[in-house]
Amino acid sequence: MSARDRRFANNPTLVESSAERKAAVWEARGRVLSWWDGHRREFPWRAAPGAAPNPYFVWLSEIMLQQTTVTTAAPYFERFTRRWPSLAALAAAAIDDVVDEFAGLGYYSRARNLHACASLLDARGGEFPRKISELRALPGVGDYTAKAIAAISFGLPCVPVDANIRRILCRFHGLERLDGDGKKRLAGSAELWADSERSGDLAQGLMDLGALVCRPRQPSCTACPLRDDCVATRSEPTRFPAQPKKNPRRFRFGVAFYAQDRRGHFLVRRRPANGLLAGTLELPGAIGMGELDESSAQEWRPFPGLWERLPDFVEHIFTHFTLRMAVFRGTFDEVPVGPKSALMPPTPKSFDRLSSAMAKAARYAQRS
Repeated sequence: MSARDRRFANNPTLVESSAERKAAVWEARGRVLSWWDGHRREFPWRAAPGAAPNPYFVWLSEIMLQQTTVTTAAPYFERFTRRWPSLAALAAAAIDDVVDEFAGLGYYSRARNLHACASLLDARGGEFPRKISELRALPGVGDYTAKAIAAISFGLPCVPVDANIRRILCRFHGLERLDGDGKKRLAGSAELWADSERSGDLAQGLMDLGALVCRPRQPSCTACPLRDDCVATRSEPTRFPAQPKKNPRRFRFGVAFYAQDRRGHFLVRRRPANGLLAGTLELPGAIGMGELDESSAQEWRPFPGLWERLPDFVEHIFTHFTLRMAVFRGTFDEVPVGPKSALMPPTPKSFDRLSSAMAKAARYAQRS
């Protein structure tokens, strides 16, 4: 047993001195890079080994991956880049088209920020800035995304801390709690890993290591290149970091009206540019209410007529609440269409243009 291991045997959450940590991190950095060379995941936005990354692809993928899994985001990325293969192409697009391409992906403010950012950069010459502070000032770009672009696209010496990397750093350095001083220690730990040598590869390597090996539950410590120097392996890895208590899930309510003509074409309209499901196509009605009084629900109908209340609620889970919608259906000889609404055929392609919540309501109304 090494002297370092003997120190940790009696105190598994002991934090090392600055010099010891730097030495351990430098060795660990090399092991992560060696591991990644043999285990890297292939994604449509990642450059091939030895090839220069495309900053547009890096930025777009990082925005799409916010609150979204890789499996879900990948097909959206491929469709998006086929339609708008460059920053200039995206800047020239209509904002409603960009929002519609996000249908089903959620967090629709991302689509509006993408378009705003592309327009801003295109007006400045079509290049991404190479300073973290300037990247952070772009629409929709926070600290993590700015550092991910900086490290992966330009090799700047920084470590973007997403959920996977945060978990690795907490376990490796023995940071159990991230409240108060714990956040400062996490930021200091990330700085220890920052270096210009293969900065982008390290960032992506840590992301993949967290996804494949250092998982939240059931981490595969025996397969981890960091196991010999990881503080968490000397106790219970899943303790690091401690998870905050979850608040009880809240419910919000809504009502949706499925108005179809004799052909089966149904009415949709464009939601406001701000707020829940901003800018997306929806069934007429109202969503996000604190409670639902069904006796007055028809106040939200798009026009007078005979409406059938379908028996069940349609539920859709958002990050912080569950939306529960009552659905009404009506079939009419003629469906009035206003300036911000349209009729769409009841096809899978049409449903795909709706947000996930509205697509559930539309499909329920069609099949009931």
